[in-house]
Amino acid sequence: MSEKKFVKFSTDGAIATIVIDRQEALNALNGDVLSELSEVITEIEGNKELRAVILTGAGRSFVAGADIAVQSVMDVAAGREWGRYGSALFRRIEKLEIPTIAAVNGFALGGGCELALSCDFIIAGEKAKFGQPEVGLGIPPGFSGTQRLPRRVGVAKAKELIYTGSMIGAEEAVSIGLANKVVAQDELIAETTKIAAKIASNAPIAVKYSKAAIDRGIQSDIDSGIAVENELFAMAYATADQKEGMTAFLEKRTAEFKGE
Repeated sequence: MSEKKFVKFSTDGAIATIVIDRQEALNALNGDVLSELSEVITEIEGNKELRAVILTGAGRSFVAGADIAVQSVMDVAAGREWGRYGSALFRRIEKLEIPTIAAVNGFALGGGCELALSCDFIIAGEKAKFGQPEVGLGIPPGFSGTQRLPRRVGVAKAKELIYTGSMIGAEEAVSIGLANKVVAQDELIAETTKIAAKIASNAPIAVKYSKAAIDRGIQSDIDSGIAVENELFAMAYATADQKEGMTAFLEKRTAEFKGE
């Protein structure tokens, strides 16, 4: 385990786990937390053995938001730099080749909701709370919340949540498509790890290509997206994993994928 002050990083086989651990501030994001998280993402980007990432928070909060004490003294220039820094980091998380899962164990508000949204999908503990309360502080969402939330839940629902600053629970988050499922609080990490392990058991190049096809295609018209998929589909036939997967199927055995 890589033990930084506020961000814990560990690997178990092909699965990486990141834990935001600044419990005295409900894991609120300040410059130190973001800097340490950036270092961890760099480690993940350079580790070709990993096949899935779990991101969660320590204690009773996922991430309660960006640190208000830090932001309260900012001027326009500092606010611009802060917003750009957080958005760029979350974009790096979003663009990781391997799947990322947010295991939301408690408060995911403001920057915390935006951090969860940068992951491929969200598994919520029954005590999870989501929201974008920034307008109550005199600012709009600043770490790409106005962009990712509408893409996840639809424009009208995102506008309602952002304009009102309302907080919603885990069940409602699932009902609007923000989270994928709700699990018992004490089973959150085990259930998320089970999902990550299922992902990691599949052909890693095929999973990476699937993520690339979805992420690139969803930002374009359907014909362009289909063209992207067709190319990635074809490229998979150059991999040893494709030969292994289909041979194993025909031989009625479990495939042993090597990411080659």
